[in-house]
Amino acid sequence: MQDKVTFEYAIIRLVPKVEREEFFNVGVILYSKRKKFLNVKYHVDNEKLKAFSCELDIEDINNHLKSWELICKGSPSSGAIGQFELSDRFRWLAASRSTVIQSSKTHSGLTDNPEEELNKIFEKHVL
Repeated sequence: MQDKVTFEYAIIRLVPKVEREEFFNVGVILYSKRKKFLNVKYHVDNEKLKAFSCELDIEDINNHLKSWELICKGSPSSGAIGQFELSDRFRWLAASRSTVIQSSKTHSGLTDNPEEELNKIFEKHVL
């Protein structure tokens, strides 16, 4: 059996009206240094979004979240942030911000399979 390694994750939140501080979870970002793993998984429920705000465009939200995915992958189209080391990319994405897309505080755990852990957390906190 493989040894378990540490990982960190943050829940991605959609805050349709920042001034009201109401949010719902739309994704998870997970990082494991020892496994050299950084990935994000997200899903925006259009009906839930409409219940919070009719002013936001789901396509715009998905485009912003797609940029998070490109940053995780280190894609050249992700700009300067995407060229940072994995740990720095995770810290940048998980940093506190006052925008429509925010992340929770980071949490940690142990796993032998970061991708599987990402899916479990996603199912529990987003779906």
